[in-house]
Amino acid sequence: MEVRDVNFSYNGTDAILKNVSFTIQKNKINTIVGPNGSGKSTLLEILARLLSPSSGDILLEGKSIFEWKAKEFAQNVAIVHQNNLLPSELTVKELLYFGRLPYKNWRMTRTKADDFAVERALEQTELTEKAEQFVDSLSGGERQRVFIATALVQDTPILLLDEPTTFLDMYFQLEILELVKRLNQEENLTIVMILHDLNQALAYSDQLIVMKNGEVVAKGEPGKLLTTELIAETYGVVAEVLDDAKTGKYIVPQRRKEF
Repeated sequence: MEVRDVNFSYNGTDAILKNVSFTIQKNKINTIVGPNGSGKSTLLEILARLLSPSSGDILLEGKSIFEWKAKEFAQNVAIVHQNNLLPSELTVKELLYFGRLPYKNWRMTRTKADDFAVERALEQTELTEKAEQFVDSLSGGERQRVFIATALVQDTPILLLDEPTTFLDMYFQLEILELVKRLNQEENLTIVMILHDLNQALAYSDQLIVMKNGEVVAKGEPGKLLTTELIAETYGVVAEVLDDAKTGKYIVPQRRKEF
């Protein structure tokens, strides 16, 4: 997937995205970071074809994503939103079958392929024992796994995640990030996700895309990219970047930068 000179604004007002260009690394975890209001979620919605850029384009297999038929695109790209509508009186398994809509014909009959995809997604997200429980009875971390599983049954090579750890405590944040890492390693999924925690981005990403004020200000390998200078310029925070035996680097925020 290649993002080429993407610009976006609502009704011609102030630009939300400005000449955004980068290549999403195939079969890798690509993480978008940046301050609030930098255009991260807007960019992800454009990648998912939920918004159209004012100018520029996004290519998938050399073809503009806006030229793909809707069903074909949904068989290649799935998204898990930050705020998901919580279904009432639906079991986990019932909800997952909705993820198979891109493969349905007008008769909407359930197939063996649907059953296999649902059972596999339940296993991948460790939800098999929760399959017959109502979604609204689950914990926050379990619900997030359900929404990821619903995207997985689309059986797409690309998965977009908008702040998948939001509203979760530390334990469930790590549970979700470990699931994302496992899906990438075992299923070769291409992941594009938004994170706020830079230490989590360091530990779980192959490529970072750093945004500020609607622009990409840096991109590359996390351990080499995040320096004290870049953090100060992007976030307005003085931070120390330390060496870590497991992640390579670790960031310790110290104070707000004095302007």
